[in-house]
Amino acid sequence: MPYRIERFKVGISEPVNTVLAIWMAEAAGLYADQGLAVEIVNMNGGSRGAAELAAGRLDAMHVGLSSVVRLNREGADLRIIAALANVIRFTFFSAPGVRDANALSGGVVAVTAFGSESDTVATLALRRLGLARDDVTVKEYGSGMRRIAALQSGEIQATALNQPAASVARELGLYVLLDLVPERIPWLFTGIAVQRAALDTRRDPLTRFLRATAEGNGLARADETRARAVLAERAGIGDPNILAISYRDFKELSPPDIAPSRAAAESVLAQFPADGSMNVADYVDFSILDDLQRQGVFARLQEKYPSR
Repeated sequence: MPYRIERFKVGISEPVNTVLAIWMAEAAGLYADQGLAVEIVNMNGGSRGAAELAAGRLDAMHVGLSSVVRLNREGADLRIIAALANVIRFTFFSAPGVRDANALSGGVVAVTAFGSESDTVATLALRRLGLARDDVTVKEYGSGMRRIAALQSGEIQATALNQPAASVARELGLYVLLDLVPERIPWLFTGIAVQRAALDTRRDPLTRFLRATAEGNGLARADETRARAVLAERAGIGDPNILAISYRDFKELSPPDIAPSRAAAESVLAQFPADGSMNVADYVDFSILDDLQRQGVFARLQEKYPSR
């Protein structure tokens, strides 16, 4: 029986490689197959998009757990229902002449938006460098490419970038102050968030959205040529080397079953004061993925898109 076509609006933090499963599902017509007319909107920051989700202006948001924790502790009721990255994907770059903590102290650290994953990870990176957040000025600067330009000009002194912006920064010769990517630090870096109430009122379209996204993820992992073409177009990547790095980063670190890691969620929660809920269930809901697992959806996808 064909589905009744439903409009479904999903926000993304910015055009980064962790969106590839969603882009791939749309490009391959997988959402349409599930009866969804999906609109993908760049929200220019995860925390901004999460706020729009909380206000009911989005059906889902591509966002890290930090934004969900902050908003829920302020009275929202959001849940991450799937994961597109369970480890930190940021490299901390600095401006010319800023090669250590002493040079960074007193400077400006740029984040995508306050409350975003780049904001929370900036605090962690500063601690690694022996600095406190009060030792620098943290400012919102939006997209990775804008922050790169601000680094080059010396307008800011440091920022955290993920792919493809991180590879662009390396190509430009910007200094790596701290690279967190090789450490594979558990962190619910990018998930799909929804309003908790929608798990009851719109469970069917949410289930169809996750089913198609999971298949988009599998297709992107299995068909490198097609996936690179989609990534190049949607993320605006013209450099073949940067495209290759961005795709490899996606394939190595994207969870095949789009399942949030409990350890990754706990790692994010550990960055927040204990005066709010530290219960993963108040921020992450595994129930739709559990249903799809019981229905054999992931077993069938593994057969259709075997790992290479």
